[in-house]
Amino acid sequence: MDAVINRKQTAFRLSNDLIEKLKEAATRENRSLNNYVESVLMDVVYNNPNKLTIKAMKEAKDGRELETLDTDNLETMIDSL
Repeated sequence: MDAVINRKQTAFRLSNDLIEKLKEAATRENRSLNNYVESVLMDVVYNNPNKLTIKAMKEAKDGRELETLDTDNLETMIDSL
């Protein structure tokens, strides 16, 4: 049996440009505007990376301490992990 999800209708004032961009993004993902906005907000609220992950993301973005994987040989690649 599906769980009941309580929802509350809410109104926000957003710029016309932002609404159009959100509609375009929702259309690209074949989703309703409401579903798309809700999922984006849920990602922001519930998917906060921890300090270690933030550090790793910054290092990757800056290109520091990156390793090269040898993908020519599966066993070598697995060993390097």
